Amino acid sequence: MQVIGESSCISRLSFDDIPPLTTPEIPDVPILSNAYDILTRYFAGEKVDFYPVPLTLCGGTEFQIAVWNTIREIPYGETRTYKWVAEQIGKPKAVRAVGGAVGANPISILIPCHRVIGSNGKLGGYGGGIERKRLLLQLEGYPVETLK
Repeated sequence: MQVIGESSCISRLSFDDIPPLTTPEIPDVPILSNAYDILTRYFAGEKVDFYPVPLTLCGGTEFQIAVWNTIREIPYGETRTYKWVAEQIGKPKAVRAVGGAVGANPISILIPCHRVIGSNGKLGGYGGGIERKRLLLQLEGYPVETLK
């Protein structure tokens, strides 16, 4: 897992198929240290709130940023549908576009796109892989056995 940021915010978090947070090379940047601490607690199974972590949502369109901000509000251990996200941003017919914006999320986990599922009860896609999405939801105590 790779966390990228600067002194005031996180700008990217991505999977690189290295076990998460095993080699902490945390520079003396409080924001990165805070993100490392929160992610370590998260992967240890602690219920954490990612919302207070400052993020820079750059490089996205207005629509994508609206989607990402909405996803940040989905509580730990809960899911919402792509349709719900579309309705929240005032674009109820833009469900497929929401799916595209979710897929373009540059800050996995901290913008918890793994909490967005299909209206049909299917997991949908996930940039880190569908099995990782299932594992993240399971880590949060979501009953993944109810998903198709």
